[in-house]
Amino acid sequence: MTGWYAERTPDRPAKAMIAVTMLALLLVAAVPVALLAAVVMMMLGYVVGGLALFGGSVLAAAIAVALAGMSGMRHLRKLLSGGSFRVVRLDGSQYTDVAEPEGTGYTNLVQLDRSEYTEVR
Repeated sequence: MTGWYAERTPDRPAKAMIAVTMLALLLVAAVPVALLAAVVMMMLGYVVGGLALFGGSVLAAAIAVALAGMSGMRHLRKLLSGGSFRVVRLDGSQYTDVAEPEGTGYTNLVQLDRSEYTEVR
């Protein structure tokens, strides 16, 4: 189990992606607070300032969400294409809890055994 923690520590791009995602979440959560502050400012007579505050917060949140989405997709593509995403293939002995149906009522059904399965990429 000690090897699991050593392999699962995030590298620098993963830490940056986590930081950008957290920033995006924080900015999205701040939009309602900015709306409330903008309404208070507009009630006090600072209409342009209130609109600028609310518009700026929405714009900053949208940019942060787009940046987090782009970096997340890039990181996911890198994980899937590289060798760091390990898939463990189960052999037949590890399927003991799943019972395959013996016979079905379908006449045009083709039953495959384990040797005929192919990997889809």
